[in-house]
Amino acid sequence: MRYRITFVAGLAVGYVFGARAGKARYEQIARTARRIADSPAIQETAGLVGAQVSTAGRTVYSKVSEKLPVASVKDFLSRPTEEESAELHNAGPNGAAPGDGGH
Repeated sequence: MRYRITFVAGLAVGYVFGARAGKARYEQIARTARRIADSPAIQETAGLVGAQVSTAGRTVYSKVSEKLPVASVKDFLSRPTEEESAELHNAGPNGAAPGDGGH
């Protein structure tokens, strides 16, 4: 029991001292981050990166749409799989597989 009380007391003291030092450090980090984010060089770089990402996204979309000419996800999901296509191809005129007897 003595160890629990010591642990809880140490935790409480650490929390109090950490909270006091933590708030000041947090404010310092926040000020520095705002100053960096407001920098014209950072703003320009962010704009260039955003434009490149947008261009790359359009390029990827066009290449994927060339490889997968699908009008919609519903259209894509309604297409039969390779196994289903093989079954449909091997089915007889009445829809039954050969040797099935139509039952």
